[in-house]
Amino acid sequence: MEFGPHLFLASLEGAVTAAILAMTAMGLSIVFGVMRVVNVAHGEFFMLGAVFAWFISTSLGGHPAIGFVGALLIAPLLVGVLAAAADRLILQRVNYNPERTIVATIGLLYIIQQSALMGFGPDARPVDPPFNQRIALPWFEWGESGFEIFYPWGLSVTSYKLFVIFAAVVILTGIWLLMTRTKFGLIMRATQQDRDMAQAFGVPVDKVFAYVFGLGAGLAAVGAVLIVPVQQAHYLMGHDPLLLSFIVVIIGGLGSLPGTVVAAILIGMSDGIISVFFSPTLAKIIATLAVAMVLVFRPQGLMGKRDR
Repeated sequence: MEFGPHLFLASLEGAVTAAILAMTAMGLSIVFGVMRVVNVAHGEFFMLGAVFAWFISTSLGGHPAIGFVGALLIAPLLVGVLAAAADRLILQRVNYNPERTIVATIGLLYIIQQSALMGFGPDARPVDPPFNQRIALPWFEWGESGFEIFYPWGLSVTSYKLFVIFAAVVILTGIWLLMTRTKFGLIMRATQQDRDMAQAFGVPVDKVFAYVFGLGAGLAAVGAVLIVPVQQAHYLMGHDPLLLSFIVVIIGGLGSLPGTVVAAILIGMSDGIISVFFSPTLAKIIATLAVAMVLVFRPQGLMGKRDR
């Protein structure tokens, strides 16, 4: 395959990575933006979403689409409820102290991970996609006889990967509408601006924090459900999403949702392209160097606000 079609194929893989990363990092960004909590266990909620997706799809049986729809509806809800319960039982008891919440979420990380190991096992488990037709993609080139359209061998993508990209756009649009067009979004933004003032006006801040923590974990679980037909479910699969989500949130700007989306596209696309042409390890190294550059030259991130 020539360089042009190969680059296009790598860009499609990067777009899938960016779509999942945007949803996962969005959950982390919302939690930090509203609660000022660094959730180190965020990757394990991602892993729980994948594990629940496998369990639900296997339990329902029948056509893969039935199991997938069931997993997409139930798994994020279960993960969100567990996260809200963890907020009530753990984070509220340490009064959201920054140092204590980091330690608490590290402990939560190991509890979730080891619980998954005991209940799910050490083996990776596949989940069948609801549909997976391979679509041949055309390529355009100026040849001797003028403008030509042809189909290079190997230039194709599965319909499910295109669905993942489309689903991510729809879900992220829904989150934006939730934050900007609903009463709950207004309450979240008011709590983010001034927690004490919001509480003085009768906003149940503790309940809002529990809902926000559950929402953030649920978004990570949605990303996991969407990607698990491409990557198998495994009890250690939360490490890379956690690392990349932190990178995206730092580059985009802590608590900045538009910045999170922009950074997810940049990191996801570069990760996909570099992984295809070189190696995944090099992609992670470059992403880490990008974080260092941002912290040195623009500490507030690409679209974050500078502290006064």
